[in-house]
Amino acid sequence: MTKLPAAPTTALFQSERQQEIVTLAIENRRVEVADLAHRFNVTTETIRRDLSELQAHRLVRRVHGGATPWETGGFEPLLSKRDDQHESEKRRIAMAAAHELPDTGSVIIDSGSTAGRFVDAVPADTTLRFVTNSLLIAQTLSERTDADVIVIGGKVRKNTLAMVDAHAVEAIEPIHVDTVFMSADAASATAGLTTPYREEAAWKRAIIRSARRVVMLLDHSKFDQEQFVRFATWSDIDVLVTNTETDPDQLAVIEASGTTVVTA
Repeated sequence: MTKLPAAPTTALFQSERQQEIVTLAIENRRVEVADLAHRFNVTTETIRRDLSELQAHRLVRRVHGGATPWETGGFEPLLSKRDDQHESEKRRIAMAAAHELPDTGSVIIDSGSTAGRFVDAVPADTTLRFVTNSLLIAQTLSERTDADVIVIGGKVRKNTLAMVDAHAVEAIEPIHVDTVFMSADAASATAGLTTPYREEAAWKRAIIRSARRVVMLLDHSKFDQEQFVRFATWSDIDVLVTNTETDPDQLAVIEASGTTVVTA
């Protein structure tokens, strides 16, 4: 049995604890009720209820004494966990995507781990105006550049530190920018771009409508998947920036739809 990493130093809300349980199950292939109860300083009955709820949402499978990952679950890991996944590919994508920045005007940058790498590649002397729904991206842009940074308000999602609710959608609707840089939870050459979350899908549709040009940043792990809600087809996307490990057959289908494909 793989030893679980150190426990959180502060108590977690139920939703945060359950997200962490799924992350641990994915990383360790199995979690034990007793270990989880000790880790989170809760009763074994509380952990069993957590596992039952997670199984109902097809995020884990209950087994004797614990749980294993539900292989096809639509779980969104904490942003800190996603930051560690496919790091080199995301940095290559970010560097290539920086060439898609307009010379002047305004830009929307969506939340996400790949977008976080992208803002690291934005030139420090840029004169662009940036709009984002991500607290982390706004902080990075403000620290690295002298550009104007506008943060779209709304309820903060604890796992991404971003705003995607109805207030965020309402705030973005009157805004028109030159280019939007965004990502997706899942991509398919035939099914388009999808996410497990309806609020996230509504936000992404809104930023696509607000931009003259749409640039999608996706690493190869996002492809050949389909989640609950589709927010765009490839005809909505002007440029796809991905890494060279992405299936060339899928990229050929995407290019045939009119999307320019850039590989890094």
